[in-house]
Amino acid sequence: MILACSGRSNLGQLSNRAAIELTDEGFGKMFCLAGIGGHISRFVQSAKDVPSIVVNDGCSVSCAKAILEHVEIPVSNFLILDKLGIEQNNNFNLSKNDIQNGKSAVKYTFK
Repeated sequence: MILACSGRSNLGQLSNRAAIELTDEGFGKMFCLAGIGGHISRFVQSAKDVPSIVVNDGCSVSCAKAILEHVEIPVSNFLILDKLGIEQNNNFNLSKNDIQNGKSAVKYTFK
């Protein structure tokens, strides 16, 4: 399961785009972080039942991680994309290189 930030900055959108593309490629499966944050029981239970989750946050505010902690789901595979050296901004025109780097980081984070 891939749980991705999809925040307002380029990094949030990069996190989301990486999760979408990896799911389309058959690597993991993107899941609804908003449903978990909304405490919708079937979403929370699905996240508790899955054997492996990677939480993919865009920046160090770590909203995605905080959502899981709030519903008491342990976070062991955690990634912050701004640690890749990509500068946070409000430009949503994501480069192919940044998307590829984000996808590679998610794959590396899965244990």
